[in-house]
Amino acid sequence: MQLIGSLIFTVFLFLWTFCYAIFFVTACLFLPFRRRFVLARVWSIVLLWALKWSCRLDYRIEGTENLPAGNHIALWKHSSSWETIAMTLVFPRQVWVLKRELLWIPAVGWGIRQLHAIAIDRKSGHSAVAQVIEQGKQRLAEGDWIIVFPEGTRMPPGQTRRYGASGALLAIETGRLIVPVAHNAGAYWPRRGL
Repeated sequence: MQLIGSLIFTVFLFLWTFCYAIFFVTACLFLPFRRRFVLARVWSIVLLWALKWSCRLDYRIEGTENLPAGNHIALWKHSSSWETIAMTLVFPRQVWVLKRELLWIPAVGWGIRQLHAIAIDRKSGHSAVAQVIEQGKQRLAEGDWIIVFPEGTRMPPGQTRRYGASGALLAIETGRLIVPVAHNAGAYWPRRGL
């Protein structure tokens, strides 16, 4: 039964994301940047509802009362696809540091571009860090939270790899706080898993 629910959700995920991305990009022609994030949240809400309905997978967010006032830098553990869906609901308006290849996905990449993501070439080393600092300063000044996956890729629960320095260096440069985000999504939705 779980496999069937997972397959249903996966098909819905791709169809909804592609169709919504086309709608989103079109809507962005008429919306100021500050309003676009509300539409991005709709995408997340629908997918989380579908995940609960098809796979009986629900979530609970704890600790939001401890979030500092203002906008800062959130460092997320990246162990699943779940957090890329749910993160829009945890923090106010935000931009993400992500691999530039995501911008090449038809329709989806166009939508991501409309949200002013910081798209880096992960192989470019120091210039990618400089890009995160430069663009991150600008986005923070505009009132956005910066979302960083410091490991750079999805890692299974209990495993880690060397953390990238860009989030920490951005915090030092700007005097903003680092807000660590831990979750257990990888235990329920593993990398490359249904």
